[in-house]
Amino acid sequence: MTRPVRREYVDGRFGQVHLRCAKPVRPGGIPLVCLHMSPMSGRVFEKFAAEMAENRPVFALDTPGFGMSDPPPAPPRIEDYAASTFAALDALGLAGPVDLIGYHTGAMTAVQMAADAGERVRRVIMIGAPILTPEERTAFAEHYRHRAPQADGSHVLRRWQGFYHHHHRPGVSVAAINDMFREALLGGNDEWWGHAAAFAHDLTAAMRRSASATLVLATGDDLETQTWRAEGSGENYRVAAVPGWGHGFLDHHAGEVAAFLSAWLDGPAGIVPPTPASALGPRYPAADGPFGPASEPEPPHHPERNAG
Repeated sequence: MTRPVRREYVDGRFGQVHLRCAKPVRPGGIPLVCLHMSPMSGRVFEKFAAEMAENRPVFALDTPGFGMSDPPPAPPRIEDYAASTFAALDALGLAGPVDLIGYHTGAMTAVQMAADAGERVRRVIMIGAPILTPEERTAFAEHYRHRAPQADGSHVLRRWQGFYHHHHRPGVSVAAINDMFREALLGGNDEWWGHAAAFAHDLTAAMRRSASATLVLATGDDLETQTWRAEGSGENYRVAAVPGWGHGFLDHHAGEVAAFLSAWLDGPAGIVPPTPASALGPRYPAADGPFGPASEPEPPHHPERNAG
């Protein structure tokens, strides 16, 4: 049974933090805190939260500077996002252990939280594991670097083309993709801050420090190759192959995802539940690297002009 999803604000480390929350009819259950990818918002978890809240409270936070949360004064690190999330949890009165689910950049933040304060984090679910080689860090940083707004809107077109490439799949309309795309624009001129923090972060080191039981979802998205590097990271890590999901799966398969993840959160940490049927489909788009197409030609890159 789905539960109503409501919105509220709490005070955080950098100002107000906007969040969505859904709660079960009967109080109880270990809270689940949801951390989105950059540069999106907690809205990506909305349908999932409504399903997941049958037996536990669910909180989907907007990262500082994204969604409707106040921004930090300067480009943050993943450690800053982790500290900000803990501050928001304090404001919510969530002092006891919580479970975390993080998507890409959010997965990095979740693992960092488990590494920094393991007594406050019971289990972690990573949607993708951005475990990057030095060469990949350089390539990702260049691809997702800040681009100054252009009068002809080409900077928005470039972002739309990449977003559409990764979210389009059979049965998903252009209108549905467009509806979610607006969340990617709420970071404004500082939308690159989340990516910059991610590409400067040593996720592998944080994973070694975390002792929380962790389930890594290899969803067949643009970080598929990097995500499978989590296999063998330690006894507390399990990787689940769910290649048919891809970006948008939290909307398109919310009920199945909630049942699958509830089974893992409530069951033995070392056992991955049976894979849902929707997760067994083919990867889409086909395996063609982490970057989608971009509009051409692109404006010249002038770091001294684009650094603001």
